[in-house]
Amino acid sequence: MKDRSMKMWYRKPAKEWVEALPVGNGRLGGMVFGGAEQERIQLNEDTLWSGHPDDPANHEALSHLEKVRQLNFEGSYAEAQELIEEHMLGPWSASYQAMGDLYLQMENAGDVTEYRRELNLKRAVCRTSFVMNGVRYVREVFVSAADQVMVIHLSADQPGKVSVQASLDSLLEHKVKLDAPDRLILQGRSPSHVEPFHARSADPVVYEEGKGMRFEIQLIAMADQGSLEQGEHGLKVERANAVTFLLAAATSFNGFDRDPFQDGSNPTLRCEEWLNRASAYSFQQLLHRHENEYGELFDRVELVLGAPGLTELPTDERIQALREGREDAQLAVLFFQFGRYLLISSSRPGTQPANLQGIWNDRTRPPWAGNYTVNINLQMNYWLAESCNLAECHTPLFDLLEDLRVTGRETAKIHYGASGWACHHAVDLWRLSTPSGGPSKGPASWAFWPMAGPWLCQHLWEHYRFGGDVAFLREKAYPIMKEAALFLLDWLVKDPEGYLVTNPSTSPENTFIGPDGKKAAVSIASTLDNSLVWELFTNCMEASAILETDTEFRHELLAARNRLRPLRIGRYGQLQEWSQDFEEAEPGHRHTVHLYALHPGDQIDPYITPDLAEACRVSLDRRQQHEKEDAIGWCFAWRINQFARLGDADMAHHYLIKLLENPFPNLLNAHRHPKLSFYPLTVEANFGATAGIAELLLQSQAGELRLLPALPKEWAEGSIRGLRARGGFTVDLAWEEGKLAAACIYSSNGNYCRLRSQQPIQISAGAERIQTEMIEPGVYGFQTTVNQSYRVTIAES
Repeated sequence: MKDRSMKMWYRKPAKEWVEALPVGNGRLGGMVFGGAEQERIQLNEDTLWSGHPDDPANHEALSHLEKVRQLNFEGSYAEAQELIEEHMLGPWSASYQAMGDLYLQMENAGDVTEYRRELNLKRAVCRTSFVMNGVRYVREVFVSAADQVMVIHLSADQPGKVSVQASLDSLLEHKVKLDAPDRLILQGRSPSHVEPFHARSADPVVYEEGKGMRFEIQLIAMADQGSLEQGEHGLKVERANAVTFLLAAATSFNGFDRDPFQDGSNPTLRCEEWLNRASAYSFQQLLHRHENEYGELFDRVELVLGAPGLTELPTDERIQALREGREDAQLAVLFFQFGRYLLISSSRPGTQPANLQGIWNDRTRPPWAGNYTVNINLQMNYWLAESCNLAECHTPLFDLLEDLRVTGRETAKIHYGASGWACHHAVDLWRLSTPSGGPSKGPASWAFWPMAGPWLCQHLWEHYRFGGDVAFLREKAYPIMKEAALFLLDWLVKDPEGYLVTNPSTSPENTFIGPDGKKAAVSIASTLDNSLVWELFTNCMEASAILETDTEFRHELLAARNRLRPLRIGRYGQLQEWSQDFEEAEPGHRHTVHLYALHPGDQIDPYITPDLAEACRVSLDRRQQHEKEDAIGWCFAWRINQFARLGDADMAHHYLIKLLENPFPNLLNAHRHPKLSFYPLTVEANFGATAGIAELLLQSQAGELRLLPALPKEWAEGSIRGLRARGGFTVDLAWEEGKLAAACIYSSNGNYCRLRSQQPIQISAGAERIQTEMIEPGVYGFQTTVNQSYRVTIAES
C-alpha cells in the first residue's frame, strides 16, 4: 500500500503534452507520452534558450527618475506610472526552448490490452506496459543524474519480439544524421531572438547567421540479440529480446556572459563523453545507479496519513472523483511527494534553477517565455527545498544570484544611479536584471519592480537558518545580501513625513484607485517593499554580527530600518497594501504580496504581533469574498502557507483541495487563467503546495519549533519523517486523534531548542530525561548536543 501510494498511473496513453509524465535529472528532462504503437518523449535541456549576452540597459531611465518621484510625492500616481512605462522599461527576456522529440515506432501492431502507464515517484522511473498479440511489452524510462543520460529500455516476455525504429526531431533549426549503425545525432541551434507568446509580431522567431545557442542530441541503441541497422528515419532494431536506448543532450552554453555561438562549449564532446561512460554499464546497472543516487534525496521524507484514499483508481480518475466531492486524503500524500520529485528532477547542484515550467517545455514561444519570474514564482519553486529536506536542490538558485549580482550592478548604476545590485521581475539564462515590458509600454504593475533582489536574498538566509553553515554565510550568502542592501540604502528616499521610502514603488501585480479617481499601480512605499527592506536589513545585521564584520555598516542598516514606515491596518481591518489606505481596484486580486511579512517572512506572527496577524486574516477573507477566475493554482498554494501560519487548518485544507481539484491529469498545475486562450503548465503551485503541507505539520519561524500547528481534521492520524526546521533540526512526528503522539528531534548543530506544543510534553535522550525550561505556557526550552536525537512524548497528567 505504501509503495502504491507513490505511483501515478493511468489506463491510457497521453494524448496531449500536458498529460505526459515528467522525468528529469535537474538538467535533462523529458515528457513521456506512453503510446503503445508509438512512444513520444519530448526533450528539454535547461541551458537551451534563445538569445545571447547583450546590453539590455535603458540609459534614458535615470534621467526620468526624479520627475517620477516628484509626481508620486505630489499624489500624481497615474502620471508617474505613464512616465515609467514610456521611458524607464527595458526589453523582453529571452525564451526557454523546447529541444526536440524522440520517437519510438513499434514495428508490430495489433489490439492493446492490459495497458498501464505509471510514474513511480520512489524510483523516479516511468513505466508503460501492455499486451499486444499475446506478448507483454514493458517500456521503462528514467533520466540518470549519476550518468547524465536518459535511459529507455524496451523488453518483451517472449524472445525476439522487440522491433522498433527510433527517430529524432526538433521544432528548431536542425539536421539529423546517422553517425554509425547504432548512433543517431541531431544537431541544431536556437533562435537569436524570440518574441514572447503574448506579443504581436510578424516575425516572432528570428535566426541570424553566427548567432544562437548550438545544441546536440545523441542517441545510441544497445540491443539484446536481433539486428541493429540504419532505418528509413533513424535507428532500426529488429527481433531483439530487449533494447536499451541511451540519450545524451548538451548545448554550447558556456556562461551567462559568453556568446554561445562564438565562445561556446562543444556539445558534441560532452554527449560523447556521457554516452561512452554510460554505455559501459548494463541496463540493470544503470537503473541501480540511478535509483541509489535519486533515493538518497527522495527517501529522506516520508508522509503517512491514516485516512482513506482512492489509490485503486488511476490518478486522472482520482482528480475527477475529488471534483465530484469524494474524499481522497491519500491524493494529498501523492501530491506532496510529487512536488519533491519535481524539484529533484528540475534543480540539482550545477544545473540551472527550475523555471516557470521546471525544465519541461514543448514550445518555441512558451508562456511568459518560460523564464524565471521573480515577483513570486521562482521563489515559490524553492519554498520546499529546506523544510522538505532537499537543501542541495536549492543551490542552483544561489548560483543564479551570484550571476545577477554582476548584471544587477549595471542595472542599479545605469537605471538608478545606485550602488549594489538590483533586479526586476523577469530573469533569463543571460541573467537579465532590467525591467522588461518596454516593447509593450508596460504596464508598470508587473513591468516595474526593482525589489526582486531583497526577496531572492531571503533564500540565502533561509539556507543558513536551516543548516547553520557559517562558511556558506561568509563566502556566498552575506556578500550577495550586503550588495542588495547597499542598493536599498541608495534607493530609499525621505518622504514629507521623514520616513525612508521606496519611490517609485509597486505592489506586484496589483492596482489601486488614487484620490483623483484614477487607477494606478505606482506610488511610494508599498507594504511589500517595506517588508522586504525591513527583512533584508535585519538579516544583514544578524549575519554581520555572526561573522563579526562590518560593524559600521550594521549600525547604518539599523538607523535606516528605524526610519521605515510601520505596517498599518486599513479601513476594513485589513493589512494595508500601500502607504495610504487606497481603495483596491480589484479586491479579489490573485496576488497577496502585501502579506509577505506573514509568509514567507516572519515579521508578522500570531503569537508576537496578533493584531497584524488578524489584519492578514481580514485581507485573506476579503480576497476570498471577491475571488475571481484569475485566482488560480499558485494563489491557492500560497493561501495554504498563509493560513498555516495563521494556524487555520480548515482554510489551509480548503485551498489544498481547490488546488487538487484543478491540475492536469499528470498532477502538474494547470494555469487556468481566463485571459489565456490555452491553459499553460506551470510548476510553482506544485512546489508551493508541497511546502504548504509541510507548514501544516511543522513550523520553525520566530525562533521556535511548532509541532502540528495547523493539522487538518481530515488527517486525524498520521506521521511524517524527515522534515527540517530552522536551527539545524530534523523532526519526525506522529499523531493520533488529531493530537501529537510523539516526536523525535535530531539536532545537527547543538543549538538551544525552543518548542511550542499544544499539549504538555516531556523530553528524553535515550534513557535520560532532559530538563526543560518553561518559557511561557506551552513553550518549552532545552539545550541540545551536536548530533543528538531527542524524543518528545506527552507528559503524564
